[in-house]
Amino acid sequence: MCLTTNIVSACLFDQNNAFGPYRDIDAIFATDNIMMIVQALGGLGLFLLGMIIMTEGLRELAGDAIRSALMRFTSSPVSGAATGAISTAILQSSSATTVAAVGFVGAGLMTFGSSLGIIFGANVGTTITGWLVALFGFKLKLGAVMLPLILVGAILRLFARGRLASSGFALAGFGLIFVGITAMQDGMSAMQGLITPETLPLDTWVGRIQIVLLGVLATVITQSSSAGVAATMTALYAGAISFEQGLALIIGMDIGTTVTAMLATIGSTTGARRTGVSHIIYNLYSGACALLLITPYISAWQYFKPDGLLQNAEIALVAFHTLFNTLCLLLILPVTDRFARFMEYLIPEKESPFALKLDRALLETPGLSLTAVQDAVLSEYVQLLNHVDAILDANHKGRRADLVRLQADLDETHEYLDAIQLPGTSDTSWGRMLDLIHTLDHLQRLHERCEEDEDRAMTARESGELSLMHEMLVTTVRETIENINKENWDALVRLSRQSEEAIAQQVDPLRDRMASNIATGSMTVPAGTDCLEGVRWLERVSHHIARINGHLHNALLASGK
Repeated sequence: MCLTTNIVSACLFDQNNAFGPYRDIDAIFATDNIMMIVQALGGLGLFLLGMIIMTEGLRELAGDAIRSALMRFTSSPVSGAATGAISTAILQSSSATTVAAVGFVGAGLMTFGSSLGIIFGANVGTTITGWLVALFGFKLKLGAVMLPLILVGAILRLFARGRLASSGFALAGFGLIFVGITAMQDGMSAMQGLITPETLPLDTWVGRIQIVLLGVLATVITQSSSAGVAATMTALYAGAISFEQGLALIIGMDIGTTVTAMLATIGSTTGARRTGVSHIIYNLYSGACALLLITPYISAWQYFKPDGLLQNAEIALVAFHTLFNTLCLLLILPVTDRFARFMEYLIPEKESPFALKLDRALLETPGLSLTAVQDAVLSEYVQLLNHVDAILDANHKGRRADLVRLQADLDETHEYLDAIQLPGTSDTSWGRMLDLIHTLDHLQRLHERCEEDEDRAMTARESGELSLMHEMLVTTVRETIENINKENWDALVRLSRQSEEAIAQQVDPLRDRMASNIATGSMTVPAGTDCLEGVRWLERVSHHIARINGHLHNALLASGK
């Protein structure tokens, strides 16, 4: 990418602008040199392909475990940062880590505050790739040695199954990375003297900012800061850029990684948007700090080891990448809470209390997407129970729900659940999905009882004939809410079933008594019909609550909660 940038810069800017003179443009386009350019770009392509393949293999091997770790080990900013750094180092993709964090926040599986540590730590984890490239790609020149490794990896992918096949995929990608680096080195080395540091902006503050912007552009195009860092080291190794220019480029590449996370927040929840914007602000902050560190960093090398930059330029470049990311992490961690409050002020909550936290990115992992549905359903259920409590007891401080909005949320949850694709019908996820489908079905019907038949609830509340059934259902609703808050699902299921049976036992005697009252003239036909409708309402609501409690309990057991 750096090579392409150099050529474009040479074509677009003459000797009077900030990008400096370029007098060998004809030589660049000689046949041999075009072949070298193609080889360098092909090497970059191989590196990118290797990163994609290796990342995919590592995701298959450790993806679910990494996602679980991201949710489990984020109790504090420090633990979140450590988890984010380790996850990124394993997955070899800061974008994968940050997009996962955005998805978890959007799905309600993680709070916005917990996600910040992951976002901050991911930048440190991504520097591991640079160290691998610098230590093995340049010092040991493993390109030719890696060819048999690629063959072994491809064979494992084709003929093995399960984790062994995923290991083969990761192995083949790892080998391709170093083959790509070797191709880039050969292409760049053949062009010494044609591409020079004078091609890029001069080493001034304005020039450094211009180079940072080129680094951002490089990452936006390649969608991989690791590829950009590798290309930068290759250009530095070939003398195509100066050390100062290389530092500015990797700063820009770090900032460019924010684009992927920002795209993941489109159409998502407020929490997810806060996470994505936090990633941008943090990387801009770390980029500004890094720009200020360039001169002191070079001065320190010149003071302690004057010849060190010439002998170990690639190592020094990667060390700078790790240094400024680590320093910025240490500076931000003590003020994470303040940063979170600032982001909450910057992006205020505008969603309704029933807004679903379902993120499409989680659909790639059925277990996590089922957990997202489970949490959304539980939230909607509690709101609906409070509404039932409010219409059954006018004197109680139950909270009525916005039934129109809640209906839209239930429909959205149903659509999201329909989009989840399970690999088979034999594991616990299948049973869990069936329980969630049944839960949503009963929730929809319970919602209908509240939306369309509230007058029947009023009859149940006001009729002395129905006072016992009414009292039973009120007790059931309140005990259900209380036990959900306590996560006491065994007691909740048992009590709601007992209540359903007790209410059902009251139905036939009540109907017979009211029919007798109508026949004797002690109750009018309209009044008797209203009471019978009230009986039916109480019976149906108790039935839906018992079924929802049972299915939700099964889903929670299947999820390990």
